[in-house]
Amino acid sequence: MNFIRFEHINLACKNLNDSKKFYQTLFPEWYVRADGVYNGRHWMHLGNHQFYLALNDENEQERVHSAYENIGINHVGFIILDGDAMKKILEDAGIEYYTMSAPETKHRIYVNDPDGNEIELVEYNQDYALK
Repeated sequence: MNFIRFEHINLACKNLNDSKKFYQTLFPEWYVRADGVYNGRHWMHLGNHQFYLALNDENEQERVHSAYENIGINHVGFIILDGDAMKKILEDAGIEYYTMSAPETKHRIYVNDPDGNEIELVEYNQDYALK
């Protein structure tokens, strides 16, 4: 076995500050781990001590992937502690979401970030063995 943990996701962003604000709304404990400029473009690592999003300012680029319509990532899932609290955060921030159900989950909440990347926020049932 050579896998330790999942470390980061690298995202191109139309507006780095909008993406930072969105993700810190979902996860207020996340902080900027590092940031800088590479080849004239601003980048930022936003997350916690275990995981981060590598956000890259690509304000002149356009999105070419449509989730569930072509090959690529459809959504990224994050485990949360309290789905009801997350829905309140989303509602207070005016962020649209939809929900789905599954036997192993208490909440499955789906939102799109400012660049159209779908995020799944999952609260598992207490008795689900793989939570």
